[in-house]
Amino acid sequence: MQESSPINTLYRWVPALGSLRGYSATSFRRDLVAGVTVAAVAVPQAIAYAKIFGMPAEMGLYTAIVMTTVGALLDSSRQLINGPTNAISIAMLSALAVIDEEKRVSAAILMALLVGLIQTSISLCRFGDLSRFISQAVIVGFTLGASVLLLLDQMKNVMGLNAPIDPHDHFLVRFWTSISKSDGVHLPTLIIAASTICLSIAIRSVNRKYHLWLPEFLIALIVVSSACAVLDPERTLGVKLTEKVPSALPTPGLPQWDWNMVRELSSSAAAIAFLGLLEAMAMAKSIASKTGEKLDMNQQCLSEGLANTVGSFFQCFPGSGSLTRTYINHSSGAATQWSGVISAIGVAATVLLFAPYAEYIPRPALAGILVLTAFRMTEIATLTYIVKATRFDAWILAITALSAVLVSVEFCILIGVVLSFALYIPKAAKISLSELAVTSDRIIREVQPEDARCQFIRIYNLEGELFFGSAPELERVLDTIVDSSPKDLKVLILRLKRARNPDAVCMQILQSFIDRMHSKEVTVMLTGVGSEMIQVMANVGILEQVGSGNVFREESDIWASTIEAMKKAYTILGNQRCSHCQHQFHSLSTSDWSYMI
Repeated sequence: MQESSPINTLYRWVPALGSLRGYSATSFRRDLVAGVTVAAVAVPQAIAYAKIFGMPAEMGLYTAIVMTTVGALLDSSRQLINGPTNAISIAMLSALAVIDEEKRVSAAILMALLVGLIQTSISLCRFGDLSRFISQAVIVGFTLGASVLLLLDQMKNVMGLNAPIDPHDHFLVRFWTSISKSDGVHLPTLIIAASTICLSIAIRSVNRKYHLWLPEFLIALIVVSSACAVLDPERTLGVKLTEKVPSALPTPGLPQWDWNMVRELSSSAAAIAFLGLLEAMAMAKSIASKTGEKLDMNQQCLSEGLANTVGSFFQCFPGSGSLTRTYINHSSGAATQWSGVISAIGVAATVLLFAPYAEYIPRPALAGILVLTAFRMTEIATLTYIVKATRFDAWILAITALSAVLVSVEFCILIGVVLSFALYIPKAAKISLSELAVTSDRIIREVQPEDARCQFIRIYNLEGELFFGSAPELERVLDTIVDSSPKDLKVLILRLKRARNPDAVCMQILQSFIDRMHSKEVTVMLTGVGSEMIQVMANVGILEQVGSGNVFREESDIWASTIEAMKKAYTILGNQRCSHCQHQFHSLSTSDWSYMI
């Protein structure tokens, strides 16, 4: 079967179909167990994540059905589970703050469409691999900031604070308003939230001790909701419950396209699209490192983009790859992408069979789950490792996290990325120049303070990235060569073996330097020149300027081209020698030259 055959093309674009080759009963059993386990966790998470930014509970469930299905079919990763995530929901909370409350549902659906179109465009432009330029410090910083915001935002629901809050205010302003202007903590609400948290922690402890996979959030919600169904705390104690969830699957419909709203949401959509890709790809790479699976990052971008795009036609809000559900899916033994499809079917079955009971779920119980989620979002070990590693990483992490809290959670990751490049470029632009010497025992090495230096020949080793960012540094080091050159200098050898990625700006500076040396009647030789550098030099005229005989190509042996240049340099000098080398070298022919390395 040819690689370009229609069936292979289909397998490449829909990897889940490709995974059916060799699919066995064992694979199905593994996918079934993993899918059902993920569905048990997905139901309470989907409702809770919808509530983060004020969406109806059913929208979270619809997102967990449609996005998970489409993502699973198209995912390059066999274990990644798509759907609603806490990070995207927190970003949506910030992004929709400028939208009038009655328009937020339609705005969330439109946002899913915009995010999907942006992500799909990134995939089609083959930009998926650019994710490797985003440092882990940015991701951890975002997660830390997002967890703080989630914790602050849910405090009013945990404590039952009833102060009037302007949704257009900043997170911190809303938090302070809810604390300072509230009538006080509503004790029954706090008890329900605390009970949910304690029960979840207890089940988690049992899971760890006995190596079980009991769905801690689902069990905690069922127990607390059952108690509320008996006690009716909304009527007797004033505890708020979740609104009714329709017992129906999502139906197709066109998102409401509003150009004014598109303009308001476009910048946030770009940030959330970027964030969603980073979240999904980071999770996919993490799982792939354990399974040895090879990933196609552009296909991964396509799966995220189409999952959001299709979801917007089924009343979904934006989602991404889920950290918790993917981890559970992998740990439960998922064999292929079909575990995600089974998970979505499980959520759909729950909606059809148990949706009427969702109205008994207390809002503080969901808030308790979100508080636990906030505390678990950032791994302390990873945070500590990055902070200890370098100041560079620590500063990026800290500023990204502070940007999430003080500026905007959907833009903090862009701030972190820009800061990463701003701090990294000066490092990448560093040019290193070292002078070399030929010792009395004919060894080429870096010059030492006690070395006698030749007044006729100077050798320099240039290292670094020769791109526009390093131009000022390159100009500075070449000026150093000119200023330190003795007046009797005849030959300058410039070793370029570790000079990389030349561009027009740096080539102009090099040409100007060569002209200055030629004006002093100094022959310039270039050694260790690689094929890419040779081509660029030929394109801009440096080979002609220096003379092809004075350019020595990179060779496999260290210093080999520099040795050849030295031989030619002594030919140019003829019988001229420095006083300190005349008695050693004057009688030797150039064919005798060799150097210890």
